[in-house]
Amino acid sequence: MLVEINGVSKTYQSPDSEIHALRDIAFGVAEGEFVSIVGPSGCGKSTLLSIIAGLDAPSGGEIRVDGEALRGVSRKIGYMPQKDQLFPWRSIWDNVTLGLELQRQRDGAHLQRVKELLERYGLGQFAQRAPGQLSGGMRQRCALIRTLATDPRILLLDEPFSALDYQTRLSVSDDIHNIIRREGKTALLVTHDISESVSMSDRVVVLSARPGRVKAIHDLSELRGLTPMQRRDHALFHTYFNAIWKELELSA
Repeated sequence: MLVEINGVSKTYQSPDSEIHALRDIAFGVAEGEFVSIVGPSGCGKSTLLSIIAGLDAPSGGEIRVDGEALRGVSRKIGYMPQKDQLFPWRSIWDNVTLGLELQRQRDGAHLQRVKELLERYGLGQFAQRAPGQLSGGMRQRCALIRTLATDPRILLLDEPFSALDYQTRLSVSDDIHNIIRREGKTALLVTHDISESVSMSDRVVVLSARPGRVKAIHDLSELRGLTPMQRRDHALFHTYFNAIWKELELSA
C-alpha cells in the first residue's frame, strides 16, 4: 500500500473536557487508487485528511507513506483545500507556480511542466489573466494544476467542489477525475456528497458519527474505467448509493 492508516485516533483537549474526533481508523490506499471518505458532519473526515497531509498529528496510531512513518509535511503529498485559494492580485501563472516558488523549485523543467499542464487542460490562454476573470470550474482546475505542479504522488482533496453549483460540480468533478487518472496520481477525496463519491472512486470508506470509526468500505472496481458521468447512468450506481446512504442514515 502506498498510504497506510494504522489505528489512527485523534482527541482534542479543552479546559473542561475531551473531544474524541477519530478512533482507531485503519485502511490503506494502493498506488493509483482513488478513494473517497464519507460520513456524517463532524465525524472527523477533514481532520483525518489533515493528519494524512502532515498538518496535524494523531493522538494515537500512525500514517505510513511508501513504507515510511509520516513525520510532518511530505513532498510526496499534495493538498487541495475546499476553496481554490487563488490570490486575486496574482495572475493564474503566478498562482499555479506558487508551490514551486515556496519549495524553491521554480526552474526551467518544473515551469515547463506547469506550462504543459495549463495547455493540456485548456487553460494555457488564461495564464496571464486574474483569477476573477475565470469561472468557478476553471479556477478549480487551476487549483488542481497548482497542486500537481510540485509533482506529488498522492493528492488529498478536501471537498473541492462544495462551493460550486450543481451543474458546475458535475462538469468539474468529471474534469478533475480525468486529470487525476491521466496524470497517474493516487487520490483521497473527502466529500459529503454520496453521488460524488460513487461516481469518482475505486473504493468508498464510510465513517460513523463522532468519534469517527470505519463503518464500511465499498469496493467499486466494477465501475472503474467509466467516467463520473457514465457511472451515474449505470445500474450499479444506485445500488452503491443506496447502501452508503442507509449506513449514513443509521449513523446520524
